[in-house]
Amino acid sequence: MATIARLSTAQADFDARLDALLAWEAVSNTEVANAVADIIAAVRARRDAALVELTNRFDRRTLASAAELEIPRAHLDEALVSIAPDARAALEAAAQRIRHYHQHQKQESWHFTEPDGTRLGQQVTALDRVGIYVPGGKASYPSSVLMNAIPAKVAGVGEIIMVVPAPEGELNPLVLAAAAIAGVDRVFTLGGAQAVAALAYGSETVPRVDKIVGPGNIYVATAKRAVFGQVGLDMVAGPSEILVVCDGLTDPDWIAMDLFSQAEHDEDAQSILLCPDADYLDQVQASMAKLLPTMDRADIIAASLANRGALIKVQDLDEAVELINRIAPEHLELSVADAEALLPRIRHAGAIFLGRHTAEAIGDYCAGPNHVLPTSATARFSSPLGVYDFQKRSSVIHCSPEGAATLGRIADVLARGESLDAHARSARYRVPEENN
Repeated sequence: MATIARLSTAQADFDARLDALLAWEAVSNTEVANAVADIIAAVRARRDAALVELTNRFDRRTLASAAELEIPRAHLDEALVSIAPDARAALEAAAQRIRHYHQHQKQESWHFTEPDGTRLGQQVTALDRVGIYVPGGKASYPSSVLMNAIPAKVAGVGEIIMVVPAPEGELNPLVLAAAAIAGVDRVFTLGGAQAVAALAYGSETVPRVDKIVGPGNIYVATAKRAVFGQVGLDMVAGPSEILVVCDGLTDPDWIAMDLFSQAEHDEDAQSILLCPDADYLDQVQASMAKLLPTMDRADIIAASLANRGALIKVQDLDEAVELINRIAPEHLELSVADAEALLPRIRHAGAIFLGRHTAEAIGDYCAGPNHVLPTSATARFSSPLGVYDFQKRSSVIHCSPEGAATLGRIADVLARGESLDAHARSARYRVPEENN
């Protein structure tokens, strides 16, 4: 039986109960933070030797040297050839759609010229080298390879370094095939905090990168926080989330399975349904009870729903929109008759799935938009991973003599107001009458 909280916005304590449901503690704790700090220090001090030692210990490997960490490019191509034809076709179709979507995001340099000849603009360039962390072992996600590497390629990143743990030397061939399709340049069988440290600081074998992207466990997330500033990050993500809004007219089995699709990630994932029809909430709960015993990950789903799931009765869809923007979900499904009418009012959501036939799961794999999304209400100020995360912008200023004179006078006044004499004089030197 699927146990899940039933709430109503009419309850006197609804706000407090919702806040408790949404609360998520920080990704780390003192014990984990201390362990990660020790690992990072070891990698910085002993570089390759530490990577070999830590990999042998945590992944139960028997590496003799750091050179064995790298997977030759030929092995990626072999994996692509060896996987089942339907798996290769699916990966290639998904890659094509992801690439096509992200090509629309690419930013270009621009400039404009003022009447006195001064030119102002913005130069857009790609990052030189990016590191992609891909989970390994039981959690193998070739889709994450595509979603992280393809936008980097579209942006023009010079080199993509992928790290993926290989417990006891085992690797999912789909992950390697996805790396070949996405154009990953080098792959190292590294995981955990040591992989993050290697990417951030470099070693004799693993090159240092400019930015690290990709999901990982609590040790990976804590390490990413620790190295931020040394390198850029995509985000430090919390558990996966889905918020479904339904008007009560979608097949309840569909909605139950949509809620399961996030709950099966792990016991901390969150699945919430908003609906103005209490009878329909009963139908969905009955569907969940019926379908749960058929699920491969039934225990995880049940724990997730019991821990952080909810079926919430709202007064109407207007109130549902208010709750959407309060919750700021990672994934939002609008399973209603006129989803487009609600869209302009949605301010905070990572990805929005419109209509009864748009399952969130297609966004995870092959719709095209990125599945790396802000969690834990960070959609209030964050966006999905995209090409823009692999590009940076430089301001360009080219003063004409006339522009230098005009701007120099303004800068002189402002600099003297801040008591910065060298600033003021530097600007005034370019004003012709000051040099006479």
